[in-house]
Amino acid sequence: MGSAVTSSPATGGAPALMAYDEVLRGYEPVLGLETHVELGTRSKMFCSCATAFGAEPNTQVCPVCLALPGSLPVVNGVAVESAIRLGLALNCSVASWCRFARKNYFYPDMPKNYQISQYDEPLCFDGHLDITVDTPDGPREFRIEIERVHMEEDTGKTAHMGGATGRIHGAEYSIVDYNRAGIPLLEIVTRPIENTGDLAPLVARAYVSELRELVRSLGISDVRMEEGSMRCDVNVSLMPRGATEWGTRSETKNVNSLRSVERAVRHEIERQGGVLSAGGRVVQETRHFQENTGGTVSGRSKEEAQDYRYFPDPDLVPVAPAAEWVEELRAALPELPAARRRRIKAEWNLSDEELRDLVNADAIGLVAETVEAGAPPADARKWWLNELSRRATEAGTELSALAITPAQVARVAALVAEGALTNKLARQVVEGVLAGEGDPDAVVEARGLKVVNDDSALGAAVDQAIADNADAAEKVRGGKVAAAGALVGAVMKATRGQADAGRARQLILERLGVQG
Repeated sequence: MGSAVTSSPATGGAPALMAYDEVLRGYEPVLGLETHVELGTRSKMFCSCATAFGAEPNTQVCPVCLALPGSLPVVNGVAVESAIRLGLALNCSVASWCRFARKNYFYPDMPKNYQISQYDEPLCFDGHLDITVDTPDGPREFRIEIERVHMEEDTGKTAHMGGATGRIHGAEYSIVDYNRAGIPLLEIVTRPIENTGDLAPLVARAYVSELRELVRSLGISDVRMEEGSMRCDVNVSLMPRGATEWGTRSETKNVNSLRSVERAVRHEIERQGGVLSAGGRVVQETRHFQENTGGTVSGRSKEEAQDYRYFPDPDLVPVAPAAEWVEELRAALPELPAARRRRIKAEWNLSDEELRDLVNADAIGLVAETVEAGAPPADARKWWLNELSRRATEAGTELSALAITPAQVARVAALVAEGALTNKLARQVVEGVLAGEGDPDAVVEARGLKVVNDDSALGAAVDQAIADNADAAEKVRGGKVAAAGALVGAVMKATRGQADAGRARQLILERLGVQG
């Protein structure tokens, strides 16, 4: 296999990437995924500061989240409830007693020089999440074992200014915003994921996607990866085929999109394969994902648990959820994504491919809400998978981030069904809603987009179209009814696409004395 690896001048002689398929002939990838979810609570984990995204820097802080002397933390009860609900949805056991620990390390955006987290006593543990990966040979199911779901607080945010990369190397100075410090986080940690073979990148992506849907269905976070409210640390190692011990792992930090999770896994497999096949040694380290290249770069050596000097936080009392409360939360869980998919497939009579399209577009929830708002399933699917998916791609964002609600999409579909809008006009209405011009009816009124379907208004346009297109009119009179299409097109052009095309055709044929 060594012949497939060459020296890379760009990395100062470091081994180049190895072909993906060739790596997998000699090694089995082992994955570990640590996903952080910012909870959508109104206040922070240990204080009453607001958590709104996008506030002016350092305006949502207090002595507790800035770690000023004498300040004492108090646990956010809603965050505890959210953690238990997620743990139950992930088939976890819930601890009857657990506590917080101090995880000691220094970053400029860590006010206390330690993070309040949980170490050997997590709130939820021993769960699993089932996922499905589409392959050329059909769908394959994987059970991802969940080691733990624990609570902690987020750090602040450091911005490195003046450099070309946005990182500290080459920056002129750094600034820190502590608004995010203390935001409630849940960390979901998998056990090592083995036996994925060449599907490893897809398994990682499918797991994070399913986890995001699960969290969203619980209503505990908006899980907007582009805003950092969900992010994933991707651990990858290579184990020689036939071996019994895992290889040395790398951890790619804070990967913030589904596509990037997949790309990070694939790149690390190719990078580590190149290192090992060139006779090198994989270093246990944290790495950073590069969106522009799809690669990773070295960050720092990876600490072990003892390096963090964990010890119980003396300022916080243990958390001891009553068994009766846990069961009440279990009974109140909403319909979870896997069950909803099965129900929707049956109710909407979808094929496997149609359901897969909805899942892959991350649109199933949006379409379901649009149907609940009154749209037929076929119409709801059409708008989200076609027009709105295209606009999300153009804007470089996710469907759920578009400035249009399922209820608004349902109203657009209703206006088309009523004949008040053509599909072309409806797309203009969607454009107006996305531009912040108001609800669909307001956009229709402001832009004057209603379909023209009364005979008096259409009649003049029809007469003018016949006069301007004498050849086409003569063909229609001669029995070539298909030629009426040119006349309808002229009417649509004259009315800026607002004519009722069906009624315009009827009037044309009546004027020309032809049966439709």
